[in-house]
Formats: sequence, C-alpha cells, structure tokens
Amino acid sequence: METGNQEKHGTVWLRGLLTVAWADGDFSPEEQALVTELLHPGAGDNLHPNPLSPPDLAAAFDPNPDLAEDFLRTAVMVAVADGTYSQEEDQVLRAFCAALGRPADILDSLTATLVTGEGLEAHGDGPLNPVRHWLDHLQIHDPAVARFLCRIIPAQCPFERDVVLFGRKVVHIPPMCKLNPFYEQVVGLRFRALSYLAEQGEDVAGYVS
Repeated sequence: METGNQEKHGTVWLRGLLTVAWADGDFSPEEQALVTELLHPGAGDNLHPNPLSPPDLAAAFDPNPDLAEDFLRTAVMVAVADGTYSQEEDQVLRAFCAALGRPADILDSLTATLVTGEGLEAHGDGPLNPVRHWLDHLQIHDPAVARFLCRIIPAQCPFERDVVLFGRKVVHIPPMCKLNPFYEQVVGLRFRALSYLAEQGEDVAGYVS
C-alpha cells in the first residue's frame, strides 16, 4: 500500500472505529486523550473527532473490497469488545455495510441479542459461530490502527471483582473472558496488532504488560 493511501486509510479507519465505539455517546476523558494523541497530536486534550459518515468511508476504501471487509471486522470487534451489542452500534454498522457494498447478514445474529434483550453470552456458541469465523480472518494493515487496538484491548482478562456492601459480598462479577463470547477473537486481534507492529520494527514492550 502506498504511503499516502496508507495514512488516509489509517485516519479514516480510526475515525470509523470511534464512530462505532461512541455511537451511544458514552466515552471517557481517557478515551478522548487517546484519540487526540493518535489522530491529532498537539491539538489539545478536549478534541472530539467528527463522526465518520458512510459516504466518506466508502470514498476512502473504494475500490478495495478486501480492505473494506477488514475495516468492518475491526468495527464489529470494537462493538462487541465489552460483551454487549447496542442498537446504536447496529445502526452505524449497517450504514457502513451499505456504503461499502458489503452484505450485513453477519450482523443478524448480533441483532438477535437486541431483540431478546439478553447479553451476547446468553446466546451460546452456535448462533455466534459465523461471526467468530468471520472475525478470525481479520488482518492488520496500518500502524496507527494497530497501536489503537493495542491500547484499547487489555493485555490480560480484566474486570473480575467482588461488589461489597456494608462489609458483605453482594455479587461477584466474573472476568470479561467468561462474559464475552468473542473474547478469544478480541485477544487474537490484539496479538495480530502486536505482531504487525513488531514486523514494522516498532518496540512493542510497552504494550505487553
């Protein structure tokens, strides 16, 4: 991929992922700082990137269907990384699929979780296996995207804890790897991103722990 096109794809790719990640309007100051660092170094701490429109996405990836497919894989991965799939994320992803001329059938099994109101983990292995297989074919093409993925995907299975009230355990929250049926795919994506950066000659020690 030529350098100019790579930079263009990388910026659009990140904006697209953030459009999905922030579809429900929930983002932290830490996330804002990360985006500022990756997309606009030196622009300040309060920059909020404009959402990526479907036509702009299509213009960036046309006519490269393989690259478009990998973008959609990373976008779905970002959407399901927390173990849930929201109506807002579904709307954004379907609009992206339509703009890129890609079928949206892979989203149907995820949409079933919206209809039932259950989390992804409640649907078991069978219905979600097509999504898993599709995600497993994802390849990393851009250093900025790889760095972003290494930053947002934790190196270890997170969030196991006890909720204690008045000195008594009220509930135990299991680790994310037991809640998210796509955890193996998310971890695999992080490993591919690390491997890509290492192959590009970057020091990845800061992402390992």
